[in-house]
Amino acid sequence: MKLSTVLGIDIGTSGTKVVVMSGQGSVLASYTASYPMDVPKPGYAEQHPQDWWQATVEAVRAVIGQVLAQGVDMEVAGISFSGQMHGLVPLDAQGQVIRPSIIWCDLRSVKEAAYLEREIGRAQIITWTQNPPLPNFTLTKLLWMREHEPELFHRIATVLLPKDYVRLQMTGELAMDMSDASGTLLLDVANRKWSREMCDAAGIPFAWLPRLVEANEVAGKLTAEAAQAMGLVAGIPVVAGAADQAAGAVGLGIAEPGVVAAVFGTSGVVLAATAQPQRDPAGRLHTFCHAAPDRWYVMGVTQAAGGSLQWYRRRFAQAAEQAAQSAGKDVYDLLMEQAQSVSPGADGVMFLPYLLGERTPHLDPQATGAWIGLRFHHEAAHLVRAILEGVSYSLKDCYSAMRELGIDATAWRAAGGGANGRVWMDIFASVVGNDVKVLQGAHGPAYGAAILAAQGVQLLSVEESRRLTEGGETVHPRGEWIDRYQKLYPLYGRAYREMKSVMHELVEICE
Repeated sequence: MKLSTVLGIDIGTSGTKVVVMSGQGSVLASYTASYPMDVPKPGYAEQHPQDWWQATVEAVRAVIGQVLAQGVDMEVAGISFSGQMHGLVPLDAQGQVIRPSIIWCDLRSVKEAAYLEREIGRAQIITWTQNPPLPNFTLTKLLWMREHEPELFHRIATVLLPKDYVRLQMTGELAMDMSDASGTLLLDVANRKWSREMCDAAGIPFAWLPRLVEANEVAGKLTAEAAQAMGLVAGIPVVAGAADQAAGAVGLGIAEPGVVAAVFGTSGVVLAATAQPQRDPAGRLHTFCHAAPDRWYVMGVTQAAGGSLQWYRRRFAQAAEQAAQSAGKDVYDLLMEQAQSVSPGADGVMFLPYLLGERTPHLDPQATGAWIGLRFHHEAAHLVRAILEGVSYSLKDCYSAMRELGIDATAWRAAGGGANGRVWMDIFASVVGNDVKVLQGAHGPAYGAAILAAQGVQLLSVEESRRLTEGGETVHPRGEWIDRYQKLYPLYGRAYREMKSVMHELVEICE
């Protein structure tokens, strides 16, 4: 008898990850196929949708090969997705991509976000969509195209997001799920439908928006052509899938109020499920539809969480790279060892992780990163420790904004690549002053996507899938660190407020 399995596919920023999961929730294999991010100008970030599709084909073939090599006789019962949010994929009337995708971390549409706020008003936009206008959202990217690429803009017939483009290649069907649509700034999040008012006010044709489906709903079936490319059988149900953060929340069991997740990916996220849409009048937090039809979530975002450590590694850690290679270690493990050797507070060094501007709580695309407190005796280990602490403070900022809405954490869970660093989890637990359970750090949103696939084809019920997230390692805050971080955290907030004007003037002078 063949083993029924599902595929979870995460269309990420640096690569596409595919996991094979059994109907009982065990991950049998995983594989990541990488692709580049183009930066044609400072602040720009683009990717080619065809790269996502080619990486998906490569990764699916690889994981199927891994499972077969284990001697497992399997069949794929369903496929689903998670995906990077906000990325604009404009298609023409023939379904062809018009230009490279402007992805989530692109900041070129700052003026378009300001235009929406000036012409429509932040309060009105939050009323219609639950969220403020930011340059990360899909709508502002569309308005940038209208201003700077009018010939391409007028060729648009359909607007998709990254994972929806890959699903289109698999099924030939146009669709978008509620959680990912929440990040376009064109969805009436509270009522789970497109906002005709927002489309009309922004001048975006309503006909460009695809049909909406829930995340665990079957959106199409695998075509013969796509099946042949991936080495699968035609007709497999393809479930809509969810935005990466919503899918990640599914994989962490964040579905009921009270449990809060911290995700340490390239960006950092603090996320809490709610039974009703919770609106932040100040717009610091995002309110999006969850992957469950009767749930929403509130989310705060740190633009450069793991991204800050990745930036440090690429720019300044050549010696650590060489030492790690000589010792047969992963360079990030070595960086964590360096951070562990430094006392809390990094001997007076503080890091502001605003390398990509900042969303929560500042909504400031012109915020910039900084080390503060450097002295002659400081070494690389102090800088690394300060990065881990600065990102942890930033994530606490997100939670502090949530608490102002009455959202309290009865339990914390953590995931993402950064959650594999034990010293980082020790720091974070001590900064927030709570136990933190680390779950599925290795598989991330792809695991949540696999759970959605299993739900969509009835291999797992929603209740059964929540039991998959039990277990994990609990990290306790360190009593001797808590007091130090309680004193340093207010200084972190002051540092931004007192340096904000300098940051902005530097950006304006040097652009």
